[in-house]
Formats: sequence, C-alpha cells, structure tokens
Amino acid sequence: MIRFVLLLLWRLVMVLEFTVFTLVMYLLTFLPVVLRPWYFSLFRYWCRSFVRALGIDLRLHQHNTRQLPERYILVANHPSAFEDIGIPALFPVHSLAKIEVADWWIVGRISTASGTLYVHRESKESRNSAAGEIEAALQQGKNIALYPEGGCKGRRIFESFRYGAFDISLRTGVPVLPVFLHYESQDDFEWHDPQTLLHKLWHMSTVQNNRVNFHLYDAIEPEQFSDKAQFTEYVHDLYLQWQARYLD
Repeated sequence: MIRFVLLLLWRLVMVLEFTVFTLVMYLLTFLPVVLRPWYFSLFRYWCRSFVRALGIDLRLHQHNTRQLPERYILVANHPSAFEDIGIPALFPVHSLAKIEVADWWIVGRISTASGTLYVHRESKESRNSAAGEIEAALQQGKNIALYPEGGCKGRRIFESFRYGAFDISLRTGVPVLPVFLHYESQDDFEWHDPQTLLHKLWHMSTVQNNRVNFHLYDAIEPEQFSDKAQFTEYVHDLYLQWQARYLD
C-alpha cells in the first residue's frame, strides 16, 4: 500500500513538472528565433519530461560496437506515435513529421519552434521540398530522424521502405543510424482512428505493460552501396531480421 501511494505521488509530481514545463515552452515560442537558440536543447528535456509524465518505461538497448558518428540520419520503424517524443528524448535529432502535427494544440507550436520539419505525405512536391530541407539541415550539422515506412504501420515491419532517407544519405555522405522500436504492449500504443491526441495520451499513460524498447545498432555508411534501391533493400532486410528476433 505504501509503495502504491509513493508511486502515485511520484507520478503526480511528474505530471505537474510536465504541465509547468509545457507552459514555459509554449510561452517561449513567442520570442523571436534569435532570442531562443537554446530552444532545441530545452525541447529534448521537455520530451523526457513528457515520457516521465506518461509513466513510460523507455529503455535504450545499445547493440552498437562503434561510437555514433558526428552526423547521422536516424531511421526507425514507426509502430506508434510515441516515438515522436521518445526518439528526441534519447537522441539529438530533428524529426520529419506529417504536416498535421503542426496543428496539434500546444504540442504543434512547440514542435515547430524546436525545428521539426513537415511534409504532406501524399504530395510529391512536398516530399521533394522536404528532401531539400533535410539536406540543408544536415549541412548545418543537424541530425535528422526519418521513418522509411512512410507513416505509422503498426507492429509488423511494412512490406517495403521508401527510398528517401537512403537517397539523401547517398547524396550527402551522411551515414544512416538504424534504431528498431519494440513496444511490449503494441496495441496500447498504436494509434487507431478516430482517437484524438488527448485520448491516445491518456491511453498510453494507463497501460498495464508500459515498457518500450529502442534497439540501437551501428551506423551504416552509404559508400558501400551502388544506388538507393540496394541501400534501401539492405536496411529493410535488417529490420526483418530484428523483427524475427524481437517479435516472433
């Protein structure tokens, strides 16, 4: 009983911390960009606070044998919406998100101020424009997180990956850093229509099995591949292997 009360009090403190932090982050978005060069660092702390407030047991499993490169394109499977905060909580990356995220209440404004890039997934013109923005960000020394499945595809790895991340890697010479995401209670984290953002967040915060596993592997240098199709297929095969290891 005492343990339950202590856990409840801890959870309430984390929610209060996140609420206050969110208010501060939101108000800071109204400052001119030149007056908030540290906003991205605060955003990463905010993501960690978000994870704690949700009560998620987020674990990073480091299978890499080499140090992370200075710059990288992080790629991951996309089984849930949680990785939108889980990935930047663990890695210093700017994400490419669907344009709808920009309109999310409060969260969208914070996301935009942190440097998130947006894309209309169904628009080829928007995807091409986003590719140019990603290359510019990489040239500025930023790391980018991309989801080559092209959206939330659920527990199983999608039948194919899109070329975008691997094409950019080949053109810029920036390596790809693969992370395999595994939710032990996938159904509780998966976004099902017509759920709203608040509904989904409440559902995540009340799951019985709250463990989320992010598996980090060695970065993959683009020089070993002749074209984007070969590169994409190679990485997709890796994800199928990891799926068999962790899910099957």
